Amino acid sequence: MALRLRSSKFRHVFGSQCRREHTFENVRITRNTHDSNFCSVNPRFLAIVTESSGGGSFAILDVNRPGRVDVNCPKVCGHAGAVLDVKWSPFNDCIIASGSDDATVKVWTIPDAGLLGTLTDWSADLHGHSRRVAYVDWHTSAANILMSVGFDFKIMIWNVEQAEPITCIDSHSDTIYSASWGRDGSLIASTCKDKKIRIMDPRLAKVAVEFEGHQSTKTSKVVFVSDNQIFTTGFSRASDRQYALWDVRKSGHPLSLTDIDCASGILLPYYDADTKVVYLAGKGDGNIRYFEIDTEESEIYFLNTYQSALPQRGLGMMPKRGIDPFKNEVARFYKLHASKNLVEPISMIVPRKAEGFQHDVYPPTASTIPSLTADEWTSGINRGPILINLENGTILDKPRVSMSSAVQPQLSSLSKPPQITTYRAINRTAAPFSAAPPTTQRISPEGHAPVVFRTPSPMSAPSQWNGSEKHEPASIKNIRRLSGHREDGDSDSSVSSSTPGALTTALTTAVTTAHGRPSPASLPLASSHVVHHVNGHTGDPSAGDHLVSSSVSSSKPVSSSRFVQARFGRSNGPQRANTISGGAEHVSAVQMVIGQPSATSHTNLKKAYFRQLEEIASLQEQLQVKDRRIKQLEMELSHMRERESDLRPGESNC
Repeated sequence: MALRLRSSKFRHVFGSQCRREHTFENVRITRNTHDSNFCSVNPRFLAIVTESSGGGSFAILDVNRPGRVDVNCPKVCGHAGAVLDVKWSPFNDCIIASGSDDATVKVWTIPDAGLLGTLTDWSADLHGHSRRVAYVDWHTSAANILMSVGFDFKIMIWNVEQAEPITCIDSHSDTIYSASWGRDGSLIASTCKDKKIRIMDPRLAKVAVEFEGHQSTKTSKVVFVSDNQIFTTGFSRASDRQYALWDVRKSGHPLSLTDIDCASGILLPYYDADTKVVYLAGKGDGNIRYFEIDTEESEIYFLNTYQSALPQRGLGMMPKRGIDPFKNEVARFYKLHASKNLVEPISMIVPRKAEGFQHDVYPPTASTIPSLTADEWTSGINRGPILINLENGTILDKPRVSMSSAVQPQLSSLSKPPQITTYRAINRTAAPFSAAPPTTQRISPEGHAPVVFRTPSPMSAPSQWNGSEKHEPASIKNIRRLSGHREDGDSDSSVSSSTPGALTTALTTAVTTAHGRPSPASLPLASSHVVHHVNGHTGDPSAGDHLVSSSVSSSKPVSSSRFVQARFGRSNGPQRANTISGGAEHVSAVQMVIGQPSATSHTNLKKAYFRQLEEIASLQEQLQVKDRRIKQLEMELSHMRERESDLRPGESNC
C-alpha cells in the first residue's frame, strides 16, 4: 500500500483505551451477521442491538453510567423480527429509529431519565418495504426526514412528522449495500451488488449519476466527504480490500484508488466532516485506520492505525458535541467486541503541549437545531447544518440556502408505486416532534367531496387543532400521488371506529343517517372499496374520538379477492383509557372490502392473539422472579433486625 506522508495536525493522532471501570460489561450483543453497526450513540444514551428470541430488541444504556449491565435491563421491544440497524436523531437525543427483519421501521421516544422498564410503545410505525429493512439514517439538516434501505431493492424517504413516505427510489436492480446523505441532504449516494455507484435526488426519486464502482460483488460502503466527492470502501476483482475517492461530476474513474490488504472483513467508513478525517474499521479485525482527505487536491493521506488483538463486531461513533475538547479528544468510538459481551470506548487523542481549547482542532460543528422543516425540504429548499462553537455552545453562522430543481415527485416518475400501509402515533401533550393532527378527510381521485362525521366523545381533540384539516403539508399531497391513485379508478374512504366489527356498522349508520344515501353494505360487493382508519384498539365505543369519512364510487368493479390488511394495538380495557389520558393516539390505515370477512383477517387476529399470550406469559415469569427476589431481601432484612435486637449495649453488628 503506497503511503503519502505530509505535515498535518492530525498526523500523530492515537487511540486510547479506557479503563475497565469505564466499559459496559455483560451486554448480550447480537450475533447477527448483518453488516451494520448494531449500535448508535449520542451524548446521553448508547443503543445496542441485543440477542433475543421471538422478536427484535435493543438496549438503551446511559453513556455516563458504565459498568456491569444487568441481564434483565430494560430494552426496547416491539419488532416481530431481529433488529438490523438503529440510529439516533441528530436533533433530539431521545428519538431513535430502528429497522428490522419484519420489514418495518419504527421510531421510539426514550424518556429523559432513561428506560425504567421495557418499552413497547412506538411513536411511529412505518410500513412500506416488502422485505427486511437493512439500514436507516436521518437527514443531516432537516427535521423528521428519515431514509430507510430495504432488501426489496428500494430506498424510501419518510416524513416522520406525518408518519408517511415522501418518495420511493426504485432504481436498484440488486441488493443495496449502503446509502449516505450529502452534507446538505440534497443528494443520496448508494452502493449496490451490481457493482454500480448511484447518486440520486431523493425528492425526484431519480438517479442523477450512475457509474461503475469497485469490481467485486462483495459488500462496499459509501460516504459523502464534500458536495461533489464521495469516499467508498470495497473489494477488487482479486478480493483485496480497497478504498477510493470519487468525483460525482467525473463518473467512471476514481480520483484515488488504493489497495489495503487481502483480509475478508468488510470495511466500515466513519467520516468526520469537521476535521476531514475518515476512520476505517474492519468487521472481524481489531484495527482502525484513519486517513485525512484533501478535497481540494483530491488526495487521501494515511495518518495512523489503532491496533488491537480483540476483533470488533461494530462501532458507534459519538457526535462531535459529545466528546471532551479539553482533553484533545477528536473522536470517540464505542467498540462492540465480537468475542465477549463487552462494549469498550476508544478515544482518538491529538497530542498537544498547550492546554485549553484548541481552536484549530475543533472547528464549528453541527448543532442540534434543524435548519429546515420536513415540508421545507420536501418543497425543494437546501440548507446545510446550523453550526455551533464547541467551546461555549454559541451559534456561529447561518447556513446558506439554495433551491433544488427537485420538486414534489409525480406518480409517473415511479415505475412501481409502493403499496403502503402506514401506522402513526401522535403524542398530544409532549410530542417529541411536532406532529400534525390526524387527517379526517380525503379527496378521492374522481373529485368527490369527502363527508366528515365526528361522534361525540368526552376526550375531544385540543383546541389548537381546530381547522387544521384545511392545511395539508406537502408530504400528504405527495403520498396521495404515490398510493392514492389506482388504475381501477376507485375512490378511497376513511372510517374511524373502535373495533373491526364496528367498521361496517359505523359507516352504514353514519352515511344513511346523515345524508340519506344508501349504505355501502347495500351496494354490490364488486363496486365498493373503502379504506378505514382505525382509531383506537378497544371495543369500548366511548374511548377516544371516532372520526368517520366516507366517499364511495363505483366507476370500475373491485375484485372480491382483495384481502384485508388489518393490524390492531395491544391496549384494551383500562389500558386503553390510560393511553388516551396520556395523550397518545394510534391511527392505522386499513384497506378492506365491505362484505364477508376474509380468511387473512382471521389469521392476523389469531397471530396477534397468540403473541399477546406469549407476552403475558413472559411478563408473568418476570414477576415471579421479582417476587422471589423481594422475599429473599425481606428475609435478609429480618435476620439483620434479629441480630441487632440480640446485641448488648455498646456492641457493634459488624
